[in-house]
Amino acid sequence: MNEIRHQITIRGPQHDVYRALSTIEGLSNWWTRTTSGDCTQGGQIDFWFGDHVSAMRVDRLEADRIVVWQCTRSAPDWVGTQLRFELTEMEGRTVVAFSHRGWRDVNDFFAHCTTKWAVFLLSLKQYVESGTGAPFPNDTAI
Repeated sequence: MNEIRHQITIRGPQHDVYRALSTIEGLSNWWTRTTSGDCTQGGQIDFWFGDHVSAMRVDRLEADRIVVWQCTRSAPDWVGTQLRFELTEMEGRTVVAFSHRGWRDVNDFFAHCTTKWAVFLLSLKQYVESGTGAPFPNDTAI
């Protein structure tokens, strides 16, 4: 299996980054404006990108440290994959280690998603640091 991996450092406490990853309000301010669902462990979150939805089951939450989702509905290449955000603090900043695991194939869609995750992680950084992210549909087109 293949995986996408990124790491980014955010000027802000782990708690603020965790809140951006584990609440509907936070998620809708950096990934996609049209986000709904239940962010508690075992819940489902729906992320709408126009007429396309990616549904994630919340598999693991460790306050201020870890968020893990399992994709249950989306493009075929995403279904069954795991998205993981691990947070650590370093000198007053939060390091986010992101992985999107379980890809069956490395193809053009994988390449697109690799770049798109970098775009959205920069939106997360922007949101935590300034209060304003660039979620879909206002994200950077690639």
